[in-house]
Amino acid sequence: MVKKSKNSSCCKQADKETSCCKVESVISIDERGQLVLPKEIRDKAGIRAGDKLAVVSWEKSGKVCCISLIKAEDLAEMVSGLLGPVMGDILKK
Repeated sequence: MVKKSKNSSCCKQADKETSCCKVESVISIDERGQLVLPKEIRDKAGIRAGDKLAVVSWEKSGKVCCISLIKAEDLAEMVSGLLGPVMGDILKK
């Protein structure tokens, strides 16, 4: 697992030619509610069979407008980075 610095962001623009978000592909949902992430996306994201992904949604006006997938190990690392110092302070008291 690669450690990331506190200030790193996947959407941080390195230069003006690099954009934060882009449409990588358009996928379909089948009648069972399943979808397939294209191989190119899985490879670029380092997603392998058996990996767990957290589904994060944003709502606007009571409707989900965006859905994001985050590798569970990365989410755990983010949560630990945010809550670790807070919990450390609480446990010291």
